[in-house]
Amino acid sequence: MKHRFSVAALFILGIALLIGARAKAAEPCPAGLNEGKRITVLVEGPDATGAPDVVLIPGLSSPRAVWDATAERLKGRYRLHRIQIRGFGDDAGINAEGPVLVGVVAEVADYIDDCITDAGRPAPAVIGHSMGGLTGLMVAARAPGEIGKLMIVDAVPFIGLLFNPAATVESVTPQADQMAAMMRAQYGQPVPAGPATDPGPMSMAGSMSNTAAGRTAIAGWTRTADPRVTAQVFRDVMVTDMRGELAAVTAPVTLLYAQDDSLMPAERAKVAFEPQYAGLARFKAQIVPGSRHFIMLDQPEVFARAVDAFLGE
Repeated sequence: MKHRFSVAALFILGIALLIGARAKAAEPCPAGLNEGKRITVLVEGPDATGAPDVVLIPGLSSPRAVWDATAERLKGRYRLHRIQIRGFGDDAGINAEGPVLVGVVAEVADYIDDCITDAGRPAPAVIGHSMGGLTGLMVAARAPGEIGKLMIVDAVPFIGLLFNPAATVESVTPQADQMAAMMRAQYGQPVPAGPATDPGPMSMAGSMSNTAAGRTAIAGWTRTADPRVTAQVFRDVMVTDMRGELAAVTAPVTLLYAQDDSLMPAERAKVAFEPQYAGLARFKAQIVPGSRHFIMLDQPEVFARAVDAFLGE
């Protein structure tokens, strides 16, 4: 009798612990900064159940500040989760060594699961720029239940094809390794003092934005990013080909991609971007003329309208 009681007690205790764990998991993450191993997430906006969740993921070397204007417009109507990869505006932490992208993808998926869907809220809308768009696509393919809909801003499933239509992961890997090594070698070099200034249209930032304000912002973000993390994430993106996983994506996907006549005519841009998404069940694309890579900086009004339309669908 005593033995039977102890077994029953253990069973009841196990159930109680399970219920307690579920109750704890159902707590939404609080407003403010939430710390993760590879990412931090700034939560802002109303926490009412009726306020839809929106996850914003920046691109290579970009901090969450790239979404400042978007957040200012949306935070009164949506609960925003602004992600920042460690090393892009703060200490690199564990991102300083080894592969980064796959770990970031897993942590983003876990964050959405723990802080949004497990709390009884619908799967969020996710907006990702560049590497952030690829991150969102990877989450949508590998954890389909965690994304309600996805907007990808100026990114493709396999970036190698933008440089060579015959590219493969194997063919781009040596170049990716070489370029990553060059970037990594910048670690420990002096960082310019004082505020960033416009480096001009012929600079690296100039290839990313066609406005002085945009180039200045990008230059500032780039010089404060940890070169070790930039190098590794760059390499991770270069050797990632998601085309074979697109069939697993169940969420609708909207692509917003930039086009500047001085870089690429519209017809060529369309061929470069849209066919890569052929494996998606629900997909639509919008080209944004007069913009380079940072569409939110070059064409803020067009970008704002596109985001509003996407979130309103």
